Amino acid sequence: MNEYPSSNVIRPSGCPGLLRVVQALDGGICRIKLDGGAIRADQAEAVASAAERFAGGVIEATNRGNLQIRGIGPEHGALIEQLLAAGLGPRKPAGDDVRNLMLSPSAGIDRQMQFDIRPLAEQILFTLQTHERFHELSAKFAVQLDGGEAMAMLEHPHDLWLSAFFQHGEPWLAFGLAGTPLDQPAGSVPLAQGHALVVAVLELFLDLARPDQTRMRHLLGEIPRHELIAQLARRVPSQPCRDWQRGAAIDGLHLGIHPQHDERFYVGAAAPLGRLDATLLRGAAQLAREKGDGTLRFTPWQSLLLPNVSLKDADEVLAQLEGLGLLCSVGQPLAQLIACTGSSGCGKALADTKADARQLAGLLQRQGSSPKVHLSGCPRSCAAAHIAPVTLLAVAPGRYDLYFREATQPGFGVLQARNLTIEALSHRLDARPGAPLDA
Repeated sequence: MNEYPSSNVIRPSGCPGLLRVVQALDGGICRIKLDGGAIRADQAEAVASAAERFAGGVIEATNRGNLQIRGIGPEHGALIEQLLAAGLGPRKPAGDDVRNLMLSPSAGIDRQMQFDIRPLAEQILFTLQTHERFHELSAKFAVQLDGGEAMAMLEHPHDLWLSAFFQHGEPWLAFGLAGTPLDQPAGSVPLAQGHALVVAVLELFLDLARPDQTRMRHLLGEIPRHELIAQLARRVPSQPCRDWQRGAAIDGLHLGIHPQHDERFYVGAAAPLGRLDATLLRGAAQLAREKGDGTLRFTPWQSLLLPNVSLKDADEVLAQLEGLGLLCSVGQPLAQLIACTGSSGCGKALADTKADARQLAGLLQRQGSSPKVHLSGCPRSCAAAHIAPVTLLAVAPGRYDLYFREATQPGFGVLQARNLTIEALSHRLDARPGAPLDA
């Protein structure tokens, strides 16, 4: 596909896509959805070039392992053409919104994985984009396919999740609705039935949901879960999965050097606050071409992986990624902070969250602490799909309400203090009693 489609193909939505540039305070936003978070080096270079030529040069890594370009000017059609020419578009224009399938960034290479789920992911992505009825799904409707990897984002809720396990020596998939692989599964199917299950769930959802019920949780608010599962079983038989429990993910594997299931390694590095520029992205792409397999993988932690690196090259790759300005250690406070676009680019934000996060990181660095903190410019929480251990909710420029996560509390958790400055927040975080924030 190498033509920019006419506007009547692209449905109205507030969510940016590759084919739909959405306006913000700092210009247009184009979101590039990556299959399994992966991108070839030449494609990454095309993104860098497009950001330079047609936008302000700002590239963001998102919390679903995608990329987006910010600050796009009036030549957005030319930008889209360049990205399509690089092979970054959907199989069908109307399929761009619904190619929302999240994998572990280490799918196929993780030492803890049950099996390689990428072939199934390829089937599902093809169907999402080419099955015309699925184009009716909301641009936010999302599926997670989990291979049991040690590096996995298990806190992002999805409309449908599937998780790999073995039963009697055969590959199976546990699955659930409107939740995460940490929940009690609704049932299980053999791997060979995984694609059919996804199709059946999505078709059942579209059969039953009203237009205002855009997410699985909305439908479950009206139809009991057991009744929905019973209807699903009439389409694709499944078995109970009472004793299965997803193995724990290991924190911090998205940064640094880590062994793969073979004799090679991957190297992970984070873009500070999710922001890259063209020079950085080109440098990482060139490293992938010279020292890896010519690909990069983006993660839900707004970082990237350079996979399939030899042991002799791993230290050099890490050093070069650090030299590009990426963060490679969980001990760096900035690597633990999440911040939305903030008032410099979003009209709803009440504070410049990116600048405040950098100030907070500097203070925490001097204090020797690196808590996980989410700075949100408004209650929408665009930057974090999960609830962080600590959330700072902006109430005015440079001032935030402080929340600590509490499993029994909805939203951001328990309100601890109101209207604090960044300096005051750094002291409160350093002195927080109880469990360590970076646990």
